[in-house]
Amino acid sequence: MPLAVCATPIGNLDDVTLRVLQELRDADVVLCEDTRHTQALLARHDVRARQLLSHHRHNEARRTEEILTRLRAGERVALVSDAGIPVVNDPGARLVRAAVEAGIEVSVLPGASAVETALVASGLAGDGYRFVGWLPRREPERVALWRELATADAPVVAFESPRRLHASLASLAAVHPDRPVAVCRELTKRYEDVVRGTAAELERRFATGARGEVTVVIGPARPGAGAVDPLAAEAVTELVDAGVPRRVAADVVARLTGASRNALYRVTL
Repeated sequence: MPLAVCATPIGNLDDVTLRVLQELRDADVVLCEDTRHTQALLARHDVRARQLLSHHRHNEARRTEEILTRLRAGERVALVSDAGIPVVNDPGARLVRAAVEAGIEVSVLPGASAVETALVASGLAGDGYRFVGWLPRREPERVALWRELATADAPVVAFESPRRLHASLASLAAVHPDRPVAVCRELTKRYEDVVRGTAAELERRFATGARGEVTVVIGPARPGAGAVDPLAAEAVTELVDAGVPRRVAADVVARLTGASRNALYRVTL
């Protein structure tokens, strides 16, 4: 039997497909990130699963060989996470790889996705997008990501903890204050909230933090954003070589040329 990877609702328990519900009924075992969370979904739709088995990042390695044995024996296995499609920023990647390597069929039953839901709700969607998972926790890693996005021509979608949201927005605003951003909270739930604005505006809006599950969409750079006049960059470099602190040099040249101080600073590092 194939391993069935089943998408579950990202908030509203009615956002589940008929195929997924039938698979959960028929499975010999349902692998759950949190059995209590999955039980709530099953109860909502009057589904009686034969067996629920925990499968999370702390026991994924141990569970994988056990589940492969059951799949080889012909058992029907359904894999779910607490919300959305398993494997993408959720447990399951190890099991799926192992099943593929063992020649076991993997069937994906699609459904709700916080990434694409937020992208559409943001109003920033275009021809493509980039998903980066959870935003970095450490400031140097955040700054490195913002530098990568200096000339990005597609929106970027990321997850963030409500406790770290303000720190991430403040970090982004320090580098790209005018970048369009959407903060999407509690998607599909009763208190769903989508706040749109520039990085600087949202940094102020969420100065006291946020509640609930958060997905952030960062809009693409404006055409020409991140481009720096080589002569202006050269002037900053010469000032730095003469002993002027880089931030001061970038500020002086920015005032004289109208170039972005942050861009001058970054490009001359």
